Amino acid sequence: ARETTTDAPAEPSSDGAVAAAPSAAAAAEGDAEITRPRNDKRGYRRVVLPNALECLLVSDPDTDKAAASMNVSVGYFCDPERLPGLAHFLEHMLFYASEKYPVEDDYSKYIAEHGGSTNAFTCRERTNFYFDVNNSCLDDALDRFAQFFIKPLISPDATLREINAVDSENKKNLLSDPLRMSQLQKHFCSESHPYHKFSTGNLDTLLVNPNKEGLDTLEELIKFYNSHYSANLMQLVVYGKESLDNLQNLVENKFSDVRNTGRESFSFHGHPCSSEHLQIIVKAVPIKEGHTLRIQWPITPNIQHYKEGPCKYVSRLVGHEGEGSLFYVLKNLGWAMSLYAWEGDWSYEFSFFNVVIQLTDVGYEHMEDIIGLLFRYIALLQTSGTRQWIFDELVAISEMGFHYRDKSPPIHYVVNISSNMQIFPPEDWLIASSVPSKFSPDAIQNILNDLTPDNVRIFWESKKFEGQTNLTEPWYGTSYSVEAVTPSIIQKWVNMAPMEDLHIPKPNIFIPSDLSLKNVEEKGSFPCMLRKTMFSRVWYKPDTMFFTPKAYVKMDFHCPLSNSSPESTVLTDMFTRLIMDYLNDFAYDAQIAGLYYFIRPSDTGFQITMVGYNDKMRTLLDTVIGKIAEFEVKVDRFAVIKETIIKDYENFKFRQPYEQAFYYCSLILEEQTWAWDEKLAAVSHIEASDLQIFLPRLLGKTFIECYFAGNMEPGEAKSVIQHVEDTLFNAPISFCKALPPSQHLTKRIVKLERGWRYYYPALCLNHQDEKNSSILHYIQIHQDDLKQNVLLQLLALVAKQPAFHQLRSVEQLGYITVLTQRNDSGVRGLQFIIQSTVKDPSNLDDRVEAFLNMFEGTLYQMPDEEFKSNVNALIDMKLEKYKNIREESAFFWKEISEGTLKFDRKEAEVAALRDLNKEELIEFFNNHVKVNAPQKKILSIQVYGGLHSSEYEKIVHDEPQPHSYQITDIFSFRRSRPLYGSFKGGVGQMKL
Repeated sequence: ARETTTDAPAEPSSDGAVAAAPSAAAAAEGDAEITRPRNDKRGYRRVVLPNALECLLVSDPDTDKAAASMNVSVGYFCDPERLPGLAHFLEHMLFYASEKYPVEDDYSKYIAEHGGSTNAFTCRERTNFYFDVNNSCLDDALDRFAQFFIKPLISPDATLREINAVDSENKKNLLSDPLRMSQLQKHFCSESHPYHKFSTGNLDTLLVNPNKEGLDTLEELIKFYNSHYSANLMQLVVYGKESLDNLQNLVENKFSDVRNTGRESFSFHGHPCSSEHLQIIVKAVPIKEGHTLRIQWPITPNIQHYKEGPCKYVSRLVGHEGEGSLFYVLKNLGWAMSLYAWEGDWSYEFSFFNVVIQLTDVGYEHMEDIIGLLFRYIALLQTSGTRQWIFDELVAISEMGFHYRDKSPPIHYVVNISSNMQIFPPEDWLIASSVPSKFSPDAIQNILNDLTPDNVRIFWESKKFEGQTNLTEPWYGTSYSVEAVTPSIIQKWVNMAPMEDLHIPKPNIFIPSDLSLKNVEEKGSFPCMLRKTMFSRVWYKPDTMFFTPKAYVKMDFHCPLSNSSPESTVLTDMFTRLIMDYLNDFAYDAQIAGLYYFIRPSDTGFQITMVGYNDKMRTLLDTVIGKIAEFEVKVDRFAVIKETIIKDYENFKFRQPYEQAFYYCSLILEEQTWAWDEKLAAVSHIEASDLQIFLPRLLGKTFIECYFAGNMEPGEAKSVIQHVEDTLFNAPISFCKALPPSQHLTKRIVKLERGWRYYYPALCLNHQDEKNSSILHYIQIHQDDLKQNVLLQLLALVAKQPAFHQLRSVEQLGYITVLTQRNDSGVRGLQFIIQSTVKDPSNLDDRVEAFLNMFEGTLYQMPDEEFKSNVNALIDMKLEKYKNIREESAFFWKEISEGTLKFDRKEAEVAALRDLNKEELIEFFNNHVKVNAPQKKILSIQVYGGLHSSEYEKIVHDEPQPHSYQITDIFSFRRSRPLYGSFKGGVGQMKL
C-alpha cells in the first residue's frame, strides 16, 4: 500500500495570532503533506490499497467514538433512463444483509447496540455510507460495513419491502417547498443532461413502470451495483483511537476484497442549461404562505479556481447585510425579510450562482424594482474593481475558522473528508476550498461577468399565482407558468428602480485581534456560582478542555408576564425579533467573523446566547443590552415582523403530520402553553402601540440567570453582569425591576393516571396532505431519578433497533419510524413516532402494542452476555467527552435551567449502571412498558390524513375501551390533571 503519514503534533504559536502556514509532518516521498489545523493533534495517513481503494486513516487517542465513511463516486446522475431513483434505492438496500452476515439488519443492530448510529445519502455524483460506534467495537463494525462493498445480499422479498420505504420517503417530500422548487429548477434544464433527473424514486419508477417494460428491479439493482461499485471509485475514511499502523492493518484486512473492475470515473460534460433555459421568469405556486425570489445564473464552478475562491468573494459582497448592502436597502424599503447569496448546485463541469430573497407583501408588489436593484449592485461590483483588502479579510476569517475549528463528532468529520477526497488532491482533503490563498482579480471578475441579464433565470414563488398558472412539474406536481425576460426588460427595471445608496461594506471591526488563551486559576470540572444579587445569578465554568479562544454566554431573562396569555407570548416573540432586526446592520459582521448571537423567547421569558471568539464579545454584548435598555418600536419594522409572524403561524398547518403530533403532545403535557391558532388570532390584532405599552410591563419584573464559560476570567463575567445590572436596573430612568422570589416561574408537566390510556385524535391540519397519517405513542414513566433514568435509557438502547427493524423494515409502516426517549422538563418516558401512508393511526397504535408483545420475549430471553454488552455500550456513551464548548455548555445549562443542578449526572449514572442487573431491567419493563402493565401510562396522539378521514370519524364517535379516555378538549384535560412538582424552587431562593 502507498501511504502518506502526518502524525507529528503541531506547535501552536505563543501569541495566538492566526498563522497561514499549515502544520504537517514529513510525508512519504512523492506525496504531498496534508494541510491541517494548527492545533490539531490527530495523526493522518493516506493509504491506497492494492485494489486502488483510497483511504485516509485518522488516529485520535482522545476520541470516545470510532467512525467510518465510504464515499462511492456514483450518484443519481448514473440512474438508468427507465429507472429513476435506482442509485438511491441501492443505497437503501445495502443496509439489509450480506453473505458474511446474512441475518437481516445485523449491521444496524450491531451499531445501535454498541452506542452508534448509521446513515447514508445519495446525491448527484456520489453516495455516502457512514457510521459511528463505541471505540472498542470498531473492528467488528468495520467488518460488517465492508460487506456492503464486497458481497451484499439483495433478496426479492427485501427489495419489494424497501420500495415501499422509498415511496413513503418520496410521499413525505411531496409537500416540501425546497424540494419542489429544486426539482422545478432541474425541470428547466436539458433533458439530455442528468441534472434534469428525478433522484428519489417512488413505487411507479422502481416497480410499476419497470414491470410494464419487462424490467426486473432486483436484476437491475444487481446489474447497477456490479457495473458501478468499483474500489477505484471509492474513498474511505476510518477514525479511531488506535495507532495509524493498527488502523492500516484493520483497513487492509477488511477492505482489500472490495472488487476493482477498473471502471472509469463518471463525468458529465456540459452545462445543464442551454439558451432556451435562460432569460426566463418562472412563476410557481408554493405550499406555504410567503413570497420568494430565486435568481440564478450558470457560472464557472468555483472548484476550478478554489485556491482563488472567486465565488466566496462575490457571495460575501452580494449576500452582505451591513450598511450600504443590497439587503440593507431592501430591508429599509420594507421589501425583504432575508437575502442569501451562494454558489448552489455544482460539479466540476457546471455550477449556479444563487440569490434568494424572502419578500414581504409590499416587496411582492415591487419585484421589478428588487431585480433592478440587484443588477444595479452587481454592476457596481463589476465596474468598481476587486479590492485586495476585502480578499485579505476573507482569508483572515477563513484561516481563523480553519485553525480554530471546533472539534466535531467523528461521524460528521469522516463524511466531510470522504466527500472531499472525491474532489480535492490529498493535501487539501481537510482544508478543501474553505481557505482561499491566491488573490486573482481576473477569476473574481469572470464570476461577476457571468451575472448578467443575458444569463439569468428567475424563479418567483407566491400563493398569489394560484389560478394564474398553466403548467405542472411532473414529479412534485408544482403549478407554474413561464415567461421570457429579455436583457432590455431588465435594463428597464434597473432604470426605474429607486435611487438608493448602494456601496461596498466597510472593514469588519469584529475580526478578533487577540486570540491568546486566558490563564484562569480556577480549574473546576463543574460550573460554580460566582455571584448572586436580587437581579441576577451568575454561573461560571472556565475552559479546562478545549483550549480555544472562544467563550459561551447565556442570559436567561425570567419575566412572568412573557407567557401569561397568547397575546403576551406573541408580544415577547415580537420584541426578540425586533431586537435581532435592529442589531442586524451592526452585528452581521460579528457573525461573519465567527461570533454568533441569538435572542429568542423562552418558556419563562427570553434568552440571549452568544458563542464564538471571545475577543470582541463584550462589544457585542454591551450593544445588545443597550438596545434592550433603549428599545423603541419602529412602526415600519414592526409591520414587517408582524407579517413574518403571521405567516409563520399560518404555515404551521403545513408541517408534516408527525411534527403536528409532537406539537399536540407538548400542548397536552406542558402547563402554560398556547395553541398556534390562538396565537395567530392574537397577533392579527396587535399594533405597534401595544408592544410599546407591553415592554415596560414585561421587564418590570425580571430576574436574569446567567452562564459564562470558556476563555474568560471570572472577573470579566462579574464585570459583564455588573454592567447589565447598571444599564437595566440601576439607571436613573429604567423600567426593569427585580422579580420577587414569590413570582418566579416554573415549567410543570401534566401527570398521567397509572393504568390509563389517553388518546387524542385530530385531523391533519394540511388538507393537501391526503396520504400521510401519523402517531406519537408516548409512555410516561417517571420524574428525574438516577436509577429509573438509566433503566429507561438502557431499555431504549435495547429496543430501538428491533422496533425500527420490525415496524419499518418488516412491516413497512412508513419511512419515519422511530423509538426514542422523551424528556419534558425532567419527566421521562418512551415514545414511538410513525408516519404512514398505509395504516391509519389507530392501526399504528395496535402495531406498536404488537411490537411490545414480541419484544417482551426478546428481552426475557436476552443472554447475560448481551445484557452486559448493552450496559457497557451505554456506559461508553455516557463517558464520551464533550467535543466543544457548545456541547459542554448545553449539558450544564440544561441542569441549571431545569433546576436539577446535577452537574455530575453522567458520573452518577455510570455508577448506577455498573450495579444494574438484567432482572431489574425486566421488572422495569413489566411495570411501566409491557402491554397492559398495571402502572402503565399511555398518551396516544393520532393525526389522520385525508386518506384515513373515515377512520377518524369512527374513532371520534366510538365509545372508549375500558381504561381508555378520549381527550376532546386539550385545555379542559390539562386543567383537570395534577402536575409533577418542579425542581426549580424560586430561582433566587435556591440553596446549593
